[in-house]
Parts: sequence; C-alpha cells; structure tokens
Amino acid sequence: MKKVINTPSLMGRAGERLLIYQVFTRLFGNKNNSCKENGTLEENGTGKFADFDAKTLKRIKNLGANYIWYTGVIRHATCTDYSAYGIPTQSPSVVKGNAGSPYAICDYYDVDPDLATDVKNRMAEWESLIERSHEAGLKVVMDFVPNHVARQYRSIAKPAGVQDLGFDDNRHWHFSPQNNFYYCVGEDFVSPNGPGYVESPARATGNDQFTARPSINDWYETIKLNYGIDYNDWSGHPSEHFTPVPSTWEKMTAILLFWASKGVDAFRCDMAEMVPCAFWWYASQKLKEQYPGILLIGEVYNPAQYRNYINSGFDYLYDKVGMYDTLRAITCDQCPTSAITHQWQVVDDIRDHMLYFLENHDEQRIASDFFAGNAQKAIPALIISALLYKNPLMIYAGQEFGERGMDKEGFSGCDGRTTIFDYWCVDTLRHGYYDRRKLTAQEKALEETYKTILHIAGKDKSVVKGATYDLMYVNPHLGQNQYAFLRSNDMLVAVNFCDYDEEVEVVIPAHAFDYLHLAEGTKEATDLLSGSKASLTFRRDAAVKVTIPANSGVVLKF
Repeated sequence: MKKVINTPSLMGRAGERLLIYQVFTRLFGNKNNSCKENGTLEENGTGKFADFDAKTLKRIKNLGANYIWYTGVIRHATCTDYSAYGIPTQSPSVVKGNAGSPYAICDYYDVDPDLATDVKNRMAEWESLIERSHEAGLKVVMDFVPNHVARQYRSIAKPAGVQDLGFDDNRHWHFSPQNNFYYCVGEDFVSPNGPGYVESPARATGNDQFTARPSINDWYETIKLNYGIDYNDWSGHPSEHFTPVPSTWEKMTAILLFWASKGVDAFRCDMAEMVPCAFWWYASQKLKEQYPGILLIGEVYNPAQYRNYINSGFDYLYDKVGMYDTLRAITCDQCPTSAITHQWQVVDDIRDHMLYFLENHDEQRIASDFFAGNAQKAIPALIISALLYKNPLMIYAGQEFGERGMDKEGFSGCDGRTTIFDYWCVDTLRHGYYDRRKLTAQEKALEETYKTILHIAGKDKSVVKGATYDLMYVNPHLGQNQYAFLRSNDMLVAVNFCDYDEEVEVVIPAHAFDYLHLAEGTKEATDLLSGSKASLTFRRDAAVKVTIPANSGVVLKF
C-alpha cells in the first residue's frame, strides 16, 4: 500500500511553504542585447543590484515566490579590470570566461563590482537590495562556497583582525590540519589554460585533484580548502584531524556570520558534500545560535549521505539525483511515471527536507534542444514538484517564460544552459521584466500557468497543510504517462505527460477514504488550473473519470 506517513514539517515551523526564485544576478537585469560572443563587460553590459527595483521585486513576489536567491553576489575572479578601485586583477589563465565563474571566490568579504552602480559603494548597494527584498516580502538567499576559492584569492575587504585564508599556512607540508590549503610541495602550478599565472608550490584543485598539472576539464581555476582531512594519508584512506578545531573551520564560520549579520535569511551551500559533516555541525550550531531563523540549503548529490547532512544542520538538500532526474526522464519519454512513487518513498522519512526543482544554473533549460525542446512539456513535472508535497520548490529566472538557453555566449558555448561565465543578455528576462510588450502570447500564457501553480502551492490549505495520498498503487494503468494523487480530503491532482488529451479512470481505494476522512458521494469540483467545473462521484474502490489535457494536468478542488 502506497501512502504517506506524515513527519514533522519544517514548513509548518516556518509558517510558510518555501518557494524560491533563483536569479543569476549579473544576467537578470542586463538590458544590453549586443550579445557579442566572448564579449567584454563594455561590449555586452551587465545587470546591477539596482535593476531589482520595487516593481521588479513585486513581480517576482506576485509570481508566487517568497524567497529570492541572488546567485553570484560574492566577489569572484574575473578578466574585467577593476584595479582603479583598488581591486586586484586576475590572470586570464586562471579565469573561466570574461566574466568569470561565480564559484571561484577571490574575496569572501566583498561583493562583485560588476553588480554595483557605484563600485566604491558596492557593499552598501547589496545591503540596500537586501532591505528592498524584505520590503517586497521576499527573504534573501545567497551563495556560500565552502569547498574552494579562486587561485588568486586575497581579501581586501576582510574585517579588522581577520587573517586571510592561507596566510599562516606551512607550505612545506602537503597536509597540515591547521593549513587552509593542500600543497604540491616542490612543484609549480601549470595551468591548462596557458601561461601567465605563477603559483609555487602548486595547490590542489577544488575538484580534489592533488596535482600541479590539472587538466582543462578540472576545476583548475580553484584551490581546495582544507577542513582537516588528509586525502593522501599513507594508510591509503583519507584520515580526519578535527581536534583541535582546524583553522579553516573557524575562518569559514566567521564568513557565514558576517553575511548573516547583513540580513541574509538563507545560504545555498555550493558542493556541500565535499566538505565534512563535522564542519557543518560546528558551523551550523554557531550560526543558528546567533540567527535562529536562518536556513542552510545544501548541494548534496549522494543519497546515501542525505541524512548525515541533515543531521549536521542542513534544513534542505537538493533532490537532484532522485526526483529531478526522474521527472526529466519522464518528460523526455525515457521513464514511466510509476517511477515517481519510488523516488518519494526512498526519502519519505526526510521528504520535507528535499528541495525540488526543474531548472537551476547548473542544469539545462527545459525548452532547450538538449532537454524537452518545449517548455510546455514540463508542466506536468512542475505540477508534481509543486503540489505532491509541501517541501520547497525552486524556479530559475526565465523558466516561467520558456527560456531556451540555446545561445552561444562564449566560454559556456551552446549547451542548453544559461551561461554563468560570460557577459550576456537573456532576452526572455529583458522582455518579461523590463519590456513586456515584447513577450509573445505563448510566453505570457506560460508565465500565467506558472503563477497559477505557484499560488496553489503556496496558498491552498490542502497543499500547504494537508496530507498526500499517492494513488498509483491501485492505478497501474496510469503508470506510463499519467500520475495521480490526492491532497487532504478535497483535492484530486492528475497529470498527463502525453502530447494529446487523455480521458482516464482514477480508482480511489477504500483506504484513501479512511486515511483522508473523505466522504462518499457526488461532489462539485473546480479545476484550479483552467477554472472549468465538473461533477465527480466518489465511491470506495470505484473510479472517477477525468479528462487531462495534453502536457498538463488538472487540480480538482471539491
């Protein structure tokens, strides 16, 4: 029998369903549509903190979001020269793209000058954006990148008394628990991206390559942070050295506290599983002691480690290799819908901690040629992600307009993703937020669909507080292209991944009536997606006839 046993909900504790709208800050507000491949900032322009004005934030809020993740705020390596402002330049040989990767941090205590209208006042502009976001009813998420930093990391904005990472390292040791980095003693670093940068001795890369000669496919532009694990222990197994507390633990915890003091409400922690759970327990306790309401969202891809990271202080983890991969495969007709049941079951005890999404800056766009080729085809997956449970859902800016991600921007290339390395203008965002007259009818309709679904997800009592009953175990005939479930005692949700409408019979088992206290009889139902009405007759172990539109669904409230 496939039913849900409800566990205590983090959403109940917080009093709201978390609906996160992710923006790639540098791209979002850029209105310069020159779009020259490998273009410089001067040629292609860049978005600014100021582009998130009250009107723009209100539109994001009205879409249904209550959190906004500003991706790429902390200052990172770039080929753009800001030396006139006292900001150190970076060697192009250890920078990916002209704009640079937002995950190659070169100063944890500074913000990206690209995003400031007045570079000298960039921190004040970020603080002002946090305040504007809060006034708009949006809580703020920002990145915390704990596993690695840029090759030329040097903080010019650190508070008085703070020592830089690596400042007091013993570079004659490959590993020391009190070093911040790992060293390839006696070897000079050789960049696969060409000469121009000198590093001696070389340091290990962010993707755990303990070599002075990383490949072009490695994270060669980054250096790995040392949390007290000797990965090259002579015993043949990584060994842990956590007592006394490693220097890196203290320095990185101080960085979290610094940004929390600015009013940040949550941190999305990049590659969290590459950092030991012991650190997260240490840091999260100190962080939440001072800021009890703050949230930690972890990028963890190993399901075997999920519970360890949750127990170490994470509130939410990416459900990437489970629900995302499954919904993507179903959307692309590579997997039956019956697989969804297994994905929620394997994390049933921690499901309120799992963050659902269909797009983010790492993944390919739904409408790209590499994914579904059509944004509409993923609406069934969106309905499931939004309404199956009450765990968080994340939308990536442009997703609601069907952004295709098929531009060839430069370093990123044409790969179905929206670049994070280049200066670029994303037309769907430019139109959707700053020139709506240029939105197509199809884009407007898709946005309205997203808005409707997100508002149901965030406001409907059956979804926010009600229980879920998976109906697939008594409806195997739906298991290839359709999926159906009940929410509480007054909502039936059914989706259809086919390119044509389907009339289906959804059996409601007797156990569902008892579990959800559902009364038998004929009920008047309204489809919250289309507004259409129907009379549905509910009987124990009998079927309800439902017509489900192509590449969509019905949310029948009765």
